[in-house]
Amino acid sequence: MTKPRIGIYGFTSCAGDQLAILNCEDELLELASLVDIVSFRMASSKNDDTNLDIAFIEGSISNEEQVEELKEIRKNCKLLVAIGTCATYGGVQAMRNEVERGEMIKKVYGPQEGRWKTSLPALPLSAYVQVDYAIPGCPIEKWQFLQAVASLLHGDLPSLVNYPVCTECKIQENVCMLVQKGELCLGPVTQAGCYARCPSHNRPCHGCRGPIETPNVTSELNILLEKGFTYEDIKNQMRNFAAPSEAIEELFSKERNNAAKNKH
Repeated sequence: MTKPRIGIYGFTSCAGDQLAILNCEDELLELASLVDIVSFRMASSKNDDTNLDIAFIEGSISNEEQVEELKEIRKNCKLLVAIGTCATYGGVQAMRNEVERGEMIKKVYGPQEGRWKTSLPALPLSAYVQVDYAIPGCPIEKWQFLQAVASLLHGDLPSLVNYPVCTECKIQENVCMLVQKGELCLGPVTQAGCYARCPSHNRPCHGCRGPIETPNVTSELNILLEKGFTYEDIKNQMRNFAAPSEAIEELFSKERNNAAKNKH
Protein backbone atom coordinates (compact mmCIF):
# COMPACT_ATOMS: atom_id res chain seq x y z
CA MET A 1 0.00 0.00 0.00
CA THR A 2 1.34 3.43 -0.98
CA LYS A 3 2.04 5.66 2.00
CA PRO A 4 0.46 9.15 2.08
CA ARG A 5 2.81 11.87 0.84
CA ILE A 6 3.32 14.71 3.32
CA GLY A 7 4.97 18.11 2.97
CA ILE A 8 5.89 20.43 5.86
CA TYR A 9 6.44 24.13 5.12
CA GLY A 10 7.12 27.41 6.86
CA PHE A 11 6.50 31.05 5.95
CA THR A 12 6.78 34.17 8.17
CA SER A 13 7.29 32.76 11.66
CA CYS A 14 9.89 31.65 14.17
CA ALA A 15 9.81 28.04 12.86
CA GLY A 16 8.75 26.85 16.32
CA ASP A 17 5.99 24.64 14.94
CA GLN A 18 8.38 22.78 12.65
CA LEU A 19 10.73 22.36 15.61
CA ALA A 20 7.81 20.94 17.63
CA ILE A 21 7.41 18.30 14.90
CA LEU A 22 11.11 17.48 14.98
CA ASN A 23 10.85 17.24 18.77
CA CYS A 24 8.48 14.30 18.39
CA GLU A 25 11.75 12.30 18.52
CA ASP A 26 10.72 8.74 19.43
CA GLU A 27 7.47 9.04 17.50
CA LEU A 28 9.22 10.18 14.31
CA LEU A 29 10.40 6.66 13.47
CA GLU A 30 6.89 5.28 13.72
CA LEU A 31 5.57 8.28 11.79
CA ALA A 32 8.09 7.62 9.00
CA SER A 33 6.79 4.07 8.72
CA LEU A 34 3.23 5.33 8.17
CA VAL A 35 3.75 8.34 5.90
CA ASP A 36 6.26 9.49 3.33
CA ILE A 37 7.57 12.95 4.29
CA VAL A 38 8.64 14.07 0.81
CA SER A 39 9.19 17.75 1.59
CA PHE A 40 10.50 19.25 4.84
CA ARG A 41 13.00 22.01 4.09
CA MET A 42 14.01 22.48 7.70
CA ALA A 43 15.05 18.83 7.93
CA SER A 44 16.06 17.88 4.40
CA SER A 45 17.81 19.37 1.37
CA LYS A 46 16.05 16.96 -1.00
CA ASN A 47 12.38 17.85 -1.38
CA ASP A 48 9.51 17.00 -3.71
CA ASP A 49 6.53 19.36 -3.60
CA THR A 50 4.31 17.53 -6.09
CA ASN A 51 1.28 15.28 -5.57
CA LEU A 52 1.00 15.78 -1.81
CA ASP A 53 -1.75 14.16 0.20
CA ILE A 54 -1.30 16.54 3.15
CA ALA A 55 0.59 19.82 3.48
CA PHE A 56 1.31 21.14 6.98
CA ILE A 57 2.15 24.85 6.85
CA GLU A 58 3.27 27.24 9.56
CA GLY A 59 3.69 31.02 9.37
CA SER A 60 1.69 33.97 8.14
CA ILE A 61 1.85 35.35 4.59
CA SER A 62 3.63 38.70 4.34
CA ASN A 63 4.81 39.19 0.75
CA GLU A 64 3.71 38.44 -2.80
CA GLU A 65 6.29 35.72 -3.31
CA GLN A 66 4.81 33.80 -0.37
CA VAL A 67 1.30 34.22 -1.78
CA GLU A 68 2.37 32.57 -5.02
CA GLU A 69 4.23 29.76 -3.25
CA LEU A 70 1.27 29.10 -0.94
CA LYS A 71 -1.11 28.89 -3.90
CA GLU A 72 1.26 26.46 -5.62
CA ILE A 73 1.34 24.23 -2.51
CA ARG A 74 -2.46 24.38 -2.29
CA LYS A 75 -2.69 23.29 -5.92
CA ASN A 76 -0.38 20.33 -5.27
CA CYS A 77 -2.02 18.95 -2.09
CA LYS A 78 -5.30 17.27 -1.25
CA LEU A 79 -5.48 18.59 2.31
CA LEU A 80 -3.90 21.76 3.69
CA VAL A 81 -3.39 22.05 7.44
CA ALA A 82 -2.40 25.36 9.06
CA ILE A 83 -0.16 24.75 12.06
CA GLY A 84 0.52 27.37 14.70
CA THR A 85 -1.04 30.70 15.57
CA CYS A 86 0.80 32.60 12.81
CA ALA A 87 -0.70 30.38 10.11
CA THR A 88 -4.09 30.32 11.81
CA TYR A 89 -4.53 33.95 12.95
CA GLY A 90 -1.57 35.96 11.65
CA GLY A 91 0.56 35.85 14.79
CA VAL A 92 2.45 38.68 16.47
CA GLN A 93 3.57 40.10 13.12
CA ALA A 94 -0.05 40.97 12.33
CA MET A 95 -0.27 43.37 15.29
CA ARG A 96 0.81 46.40 13.26
CA ASN A 97 -0.79 45.70 9.91
CA GLU A 98 -2.27 49.20 9.92
CA VAL A 99 1.20 50.74 9.58
CA GLU A 100 1.93 51.82 5.99
CA ARG A 101 4.23 49.19 4.45
CA GLY A 102 6.70 51.60 2.86
CA GLU A 103 7.15 53.37 6.19
CA MET A 104 7.72 50.05 7.96
CA ILE A 105 10.27 48.80 5.42
CA LYS A 106 12.22 52.06 5.67
CA LYS A 107 12.18 51.88 9.48
CA VAL A 108 13.38 48.27 9.55
CA TYR A 109 15.82 48.14 6.63
CA GLY A 110 16.99 51.74 6.32
CA PRO A 111 19.20 52.34 3.24
CA GLN A 112 18.62 48.73 2.14
CA GLU A 113 14.89 49.26 1.66
CA GLY A 114 15.21 49.16 -2.14
CA ARG A 115 16.26 45.51 -2.01
CA TRP A 116 12.83 44.44 -0.77
CA LYS A 117 10.40 44.14 -3.63
CA THR A 118 7.18 43.44 -1.80
CA SER A 119 5.70 43.66 1.67
CA LEU A 120 2.11 42.81 2.54
CA PRO A 121 0.17 42.99 5.82
CA ALA A 122 0.76 39.70 7.66
CA LEU A 123 -2.32 37.51 7.28
CA PRO A 124 -3.24 33.88 8.02
CA LEU A 125 -3.19 31.26 5.27
CA SER A 126 -6.98 31.34 5.00
CA ALA A 127 -6.80 34.88 3.60
CA TYR A 128 -5.41 33.43 0.36
CA VAL A 129 -6.31 29.74 0.10
CA GLN A 130 -8.74 27.18 1.47
CA VAL A 131 -7.52 25.74 4.77
CA ASP A 132 -8.99 22.31 5.55
CA TYR A 133 -7.90 22.17 9.18
CA ALA A 134 -6.04 24.41 11.62
CA ILE A 135 -4.00 23.59 14.72
CA PRO A 136 -3.37 26.73 16.81
CA GLY A 137 -0.52 27.17 19.27
CA CYS A 138 2.66 29.16 19.73
CA PRO A 139 4.10 26.68 19.10
CA ILE A 140 1.71 23.76 18.60
CA GLU A 141 1.79 20.89 21.07
CA LYS A 142 3.46 17.85 19.50
CA TRP A 143 0.59 15.60 20.59
CA GLN A 144 -1.77 17.71 18.50
CA PHE A 145 0.34 17.15 15.39
CA LEU A 146 0.53 13.39 16.02
CA GLN A 147 -3.20 13.24 16.73
CA ALA A 148 -3.92 15.17 13.54
CA VAL A 149 -1.79 12.82 11.44
CA ALA A 150 -3.45 9.77 13.01
CA SER A 151 -6.95 11.12 12.33
CA LEU A 152 -6.13 12.15 8.77
CA LEU A 153 -4.65 8.72 8.05
CA HIS A 154 -8.00 7.22 9.08
CA GLY A 155 -9.85 9.62 6.78
CA ASP A 156 -11.20 11.81 9.59
CA LEU A 157 -10.64 15.45 10.42
CA PRO A 158 -9.17 15.79 13.93
CA SER A 159 -11.31 17.34 16.64
CA LEU A 160 -10.00 20.34 18.55
CA VAL A 161 -10.99 21.27 22.07
CA ASN A 162 -13.47 24.14 22.12
CA TYR A 163 -13.24 25.34 25.68
CA PRO A 164 -11.08 28.04 27.26
CA VAL A 165 -7.81 27.80 29.13
CA CYS A 166 -9.82 28.52 32.30
CA THR A 167 -11.19 24.97 32.16
CA GLU A 168 -7.67 23.56 32.23
CA CYS A 169 -6.79 25.95 35.04
CA LYS A 170 -9.63 24.47 37.11
CA ILE A 171 -8.39 20.95 36.36
CA GLN A 172 -4.89 21.97 37.47
CA GLU A 173 -6.42 23.61 40.61
CA ASN A 174 -4.67 26.90 39.84
CA VAL A 175 -5.44 30.15 41.63
CA CYS A 176 -7.34 32.38 39.17
CA MET A 177 -4.92 34.92 37.72
CA LEU A 178 -7.78 37.18 36.62
CA VAL A 179 -10.26 37.20 39.51
CA GLN A 180 -8.06 36.49 42.52
CA LYS A 181 -4.75 38.00 41.40
CA GLY A 182 -6.07 40.83 39.22
CA GLU A 183 -3.75 40.01 36.30
CA LEU A 184 -4.53 40.81 32.66
CA CYS A 185 -5.26 37.18 31.83
CA LEU A 186 -6.89 36.06 28.57
CA GLY A 187 -7.67 32.55 29.79
CA PRO A 188 -11.48 33.00 29.51
CA VAL A 189 -11.34 33.71 25.76
CA THR A 190 -8.31 31.62 24.69
CA GLN A 191 -8.51 28.13 23.22
CA ALA A 192 -7.28 25.41 25.57
CA GLY A 193 -4.89 22.60 24.72
CA CYS A 194 -1.74 23.79 26.52
CA TYR A 195 -2.79 22.38 29.91
CA ALA A 196 -2.79 25.96 31.27
CA ARG A 197 0.99 26.04 31.11
CA CYS A 198 1.46 29.74 31.90
CA PRO A 199 -1.04 30.04 34.78
CA SER A 200 0.41 26.81 36.21
CA HIS A 201 3.70 28.71 36.48
CA ASN A 202 2.05 31.77 38.05
CA ARG A 203 1.89 33.71 34.79
CA PRO A 204 -1.30 35.06 33.16
CA CYS A 205 -2.46 33.65 29.86
CA HIS A 206 -1.39 35.88 26.95
CA GLY A 207 -3.70 34.26 24.41
CA CYS A 208 -1.03 32.60 22.27
CA ARG A 209 -3.38 29.84 21.09
CA GLY A 210 -5.92 32.29 19.70
CA PRO A 211 -9.59 32.74 20.64
CA ILE A 212 -12.07 29.92 21.23
CA GLU A 213 -14.81 29.48 18.65
CA THR A 214 -17.33 31.77 20.36
CA PRO A 215 -15.34 33.94 22.80
CA ASN A 216 -17.27 36.23 25.13
CA VAL A 217 -14.85 39.10 24.60
CA THR A 218 -17.31 41.69 25.91
CA SER A 219 -17.45 40.08 29.36
CA GLU A 220 -13.66 39.72 29.36
CA LEU A 221 -13.33 43.40 28.49
CA ASN A 222 -15.71 44.48 31.24
CA ILE A 223 -13.94 42.41 33.91
CA LEU A 224 -10.55 43.78 32.92
CA LEU A 225 -11.85 47.36 32.89
CA GLU A 226 -13.21 46.78 36.41
CA LYS A 227 -9.74 45.57 37.43
CA GLY A 228 -8.31 48.93 36.40
CA PHE A 229 -6.76 48.09 33.04
CA THR A 230 -7.13 50.65 30.26
CA TYR A 231 -8.85 49.93 26.98
CA GLU A 232 -5.51 50.28 25.19
CA ASP A 233 -3.87 47.75 27.55
CA ILE A 234 -6.60 45.23 26.85
CA LYS A 235 -6.70 45.85 23.10
CA ASN A 236 -2.95 45.45 22.72
CA GLN A 237 -2.93 42.24 24.73
CA MET A 238 -5.80 40.73 22.75
CA ARG A 239 -4.08 41.63 19.47
CA ASN A 240 -0.76 40.02 20.47
CA PHE A 241 -1.43 36.76 18.67
CA ALA A 242 -4.81 37.10 16.95
CA ALA A 243 -4.93 40.59 15.46
CA PRO A 244 -7.20 39.67 12.50
CA SER A 245 -9.61 37.65 14.67
CA GLU A 246 -13.21 38.46 13.77
CA ALA A 247 -14.31 38.31 17.41
CA ILE A 248 -11.66 40.82 18.46
CA GLU A 249 -12.32 43.12 15.53
CA GLU A 250 -16.04 42.99 16.33
CA LEU A 251 -15.29 43.99 19.92
CA PHE A 252 -13.14 46.93 18.80
CA SER A 253 -15.82 48.05 16.39
CA LYS A 254 -18.51 47.98 19.11
CA GLU A 255 -16.24 49.87 21.50
CA ARG A 256 -15.55 52.56 18.91
CA ASN A 257 -19.27 52.91 18.22
CA ASN A 258 -20.06 53.19 21.92
CA ALA A 259 -17.36 55.80 22.37
CA ALA A 260 -18.78 57.79 19.43
CA LYS A 261 -22.31 57.66 20.94
CA ASN A 262 -21.06 58.88 24.31
CA LYS A 263 -19.56 61.96 22.68
CA HIS A 264 -22.97 63.10 21.38
